[in-house]
Amino acid sequence: MVDYDFTLKFDISAFECEPETFLDQLYEAGCDDAIIGIGRPGRISMNFTREAKTASEAVLSALNDVQKALPQAKLIEATPDFVGLTDIADILGCSRQNIRNLHLKYQSSFPTPVHEGSTTLWHLAKVLPWFKGKSNYTVEDSLLEIALTNMKINLDRQMGDVYTTQ
Repeated sequence: MVDYDFTLKFDISAFECEPETFLDQLYEAGCDDAIIGIGRPGRISMNFTREAKTASEAVLSALNDVQKALPQAKLIEATPDFVGLTDIADILGCSRQNIRNLHLKYQSSFPTPVHEGSTTLWHLAKVLPWFKGKSNYTVEDSLLEIALTNMKINLDRQMGDVYTTQ
């Protein structure tokens, strides 16, 4: 068994009560391994450290537990997934400038971003294998596994949004 760290963010604007009322429900539904944030109105964020055989099992079990407690909650995002240069640097324990230099130096082989503009974003699951191939960087397998799981969940959620809005 491995401990997987991830965050699930939900829209709870459909509920007409204060988010604090959900804390006991979430705990009783199995979310006792989460730190719950309720700072933004209509949103709830849960940072899990969940033990499981696979990242997929960890995230899906957490999603099921939240669904039991808050059936009207809508998943906004599972993280880690989308990352910028600073996020990548923090994860790898180096400077943002170092990551930027590598991105510029190896543009032909560096993973393609999902968004370019004033902020460039990548899927972490696409970036980590590239760095894992470099001898100077250590990437934990569990981090790569959770990033891949979250990327798939977020893409599935986005595709579901596309299909339900058409």
